[in-house]
Amino acid sequence: MNVQSQSTAEAHYSPLYFLAALGAGGLVVTFFMYLMFWVPHKGQPVPVFEDIWAYTQIANLSGQIAVAVALFGVAIFAILHFYLIIWNLRQSADFRKSAAYEKLLKSNAETQTMAAPLALAMSVNVGFIVGLVFVPQLWSVVEYLFPAAIIAFVAIGYYAFQLLARFFGRVMVEGRFNSSANNSFAQLLPAFALSMVAVGLAAPSAMSQTKWIVGASEILSTFFIVTSVIMTMIAIVMAVQSIVKNGTAPEAAPTLMVVIPFITVLTIALLRQNHGLHTAFEIHTSAGETFSFLTQMLSIQVLFALLGLLVLKRQNYKEMFLSNAGKRSAGSYALVCPGVALSVMIHFWVNKGLVATGLIAKFGAAYWAFTAPALILQLAMIILLFKLHDLHFARPKIASGAMPAE
Repeated sequence: MNVQSQSTAEAHYSPLYFLAALGAGGLVVTFFMYLMFWVPHKGQPVPVFEDIWAYTQIANLSGQIAVAVALFGVAIFAILHFYLIIWNLRQSADFRKSAAYEKLLKSNAETQTMAAPLALAMSVNVGFIVGLVFVPQLWSVVEYLFPAAIIAFVAIGYYAFQLLARFFGRVMVEGRFNSSANNSFAQLLPAFALSMVAVGLAAPSAMSQTKWIVGASEILSTFFIVTSVIMTMIAIVMAVQSIVKNGTAPEAAPTLMVVIPFITVLTIALLRQNHGLHTAFEIHTSAGETFSFLTQMLSIQVLFALLGLLVLKRQNYKEMFLSNAGKRSAGSYALVCPGVALSVMIHFWVNKGLVATGLIAKFGAAYWAFTAPALILQLAMIILLFKLHDLHFARPKIASGAMPAE
């Protein structure tokens, strides 16, 4: 292909472009939140096609519009997600044959390869949401799908550990880790990837009625949860030491907010585990305990959001990397994940916390006041994702009458 006709993403491919697919997948989840908390689904923990169809027959106009928007959002961003996954897989296959890839494997940036299993784990989650929403009678065979889902997530987890083994084998044996260049939270990407595997493995615990499936889900997801938490703690301690000494690397500044999606994924995984313990093992958690837990997790996210926004503003990140005249950085896609994750967390906090404890009434004025930030964040992330797509994937226009370079 003519180099001058390539997009930035094609000409300067990085594994971090898997984050574009991750962002689109995350937006699928934000639209599913409408269905999850606004559509009645008695008999199962998540809404399915039949629940959605039945609700549209009795809902008022605003309810029908909400469902229509949710279905449209799930469909559009699922298509975009899988398109970007396929695009990344093709580009990464060529990238692995390049000198740039060999250079990547000898630097701190090797952990960028973990963006691939992270996005692939999201793909399984997106596929399951699409099935729930658009496939009739899926719930009648769902118990057969759970073992397949567990196998898929274990396979992705195995792939992630292979990538980590190569990285840790190099830095822990050869000692070739540049601590002075570790002035960001970029090294949290492996933990984030493992947490995405964990939340997928925890799903059968929340949905299955088969005890051994719940048990397997609890065991496997716990392993990945514990591993991701330990890796997060180590990565943050190492990064903070370099940040306070050298300042935050401008191009990697968005990684300061990677803690936000990590917390959302971890929180959902633990909620799913608690549901499984309740249904299969008679271990009960009160609404008040859940509310307290969600509030603590949301507080951590708000703290890191404020910290990240402060640094981005001080560094003038918007003009540097998000403007048409600025530089292009694949790491800019890391900005989508925190907004999406915070939107999802607010939905859980409002419905599983405030409503469940009786602090506010569902669908009352206070309910929509607390839900509004989630909807605003969702819209902002949609705009940001398409802005980034225009910056990174749009091909340069060739002036009329000009001959393209050979």
